[in-house]
Amino acid sequence: MNTVSPVKDGAVFSFLDKTVFKFPDTLEGGQLSHTFKFQNTGTEPLIISDYKVACSCTKAIYSKEPVLPNQDSQIKITFDTNGKYGYQDRIISIYSNANKNPIKLRIKVFVYSQKDLIED
Repeated sequence: MNTVSPVKDGAVFSFLDKTVFKFPDTLEGGQLSHTFKFQNTGTEPLIISDYKVACSCTKAIYSKEPVLPNQDSQIKITFDTNGKYGYQDRIISIYSNANKNPIKLRIKVFVYSQKDLIED
């Protein structure tokens, strides 16, 4: 006789706001940052194991400690605009035990170069 045990929710990311953030247009050379707030609405601790981005100019800062069920936490994204010009669109893939596929966070910004201001 086979018995089926109920499936647990596991860890669940529930972002308290949108997962896409657009910065105001900015001048090249500075650091930008935005904090994405979330809650673990699952039944097991949520553990962020890694993140991936296409450019080393973008970093994710997060707690290495497990986020317990019903606990709030955050992921801070920093973007170095030095040497970046024009429209910038970065996708940050967050790997955790909450999903087989990574959660995608996204930041967008238009960066003016220092030279553009001098020439005007």
